[in-house]
Amino acid sequence: MSCRFVAAALLIAAAGPAVAVELNPKAIAIRQADELKWRDPTGAAPTNQVVLFGDPTKPGFYMVMNRFKPGAFSKPHFHPNDRFITVIKGTWYVGTGNKWDKDATIPVKAGGAVTHFGKEVHYDGAKDEEVIVLITGEGPGTSTQVEEAK
Repeated sequence: MSCRFVAAALLIAAAGPAVAVELNPKAIAIRQADELKWRDPTGAAPTNQVVLFGDPTKPGFYMVMNRFKPGAFSKPHFHPNDRFITVIKGTWYVGTGNKWDKDATIPVKAGGAVTHFGKEVHYDGAKDEEVIVLITGEGPGTSTQVEEAK
């Protein structure tokens, strides 16, 4: 074998297959991360959301991702229905009750899961790092702020 043949074979193997794959659009839909449309494309908002499936403002199943900048917290609020949250990135902090106190929260690390039960007051957010959570629920997924306790 010549050195050129071996070098060419190694380059082809390293490059991988050059065959384009076409999937049946009736069977699967893919949106890559750079194709997702975040609510605030500038990234200036302390929290940001992208709708992955459904419409959280209407009845039916929905799935969204929320991104919290470091230090971003929601104030005490509740939702009409249960919401199921998985922490994708970072450590998310959750608290309950209508007295907002970020020091009275429990940390949930990436891979952890939280259920916000419908009509129960809670608050949540990020402390020192960016946090991304995946939220699924039954819409409408509205939030109702509550008066904070003094």
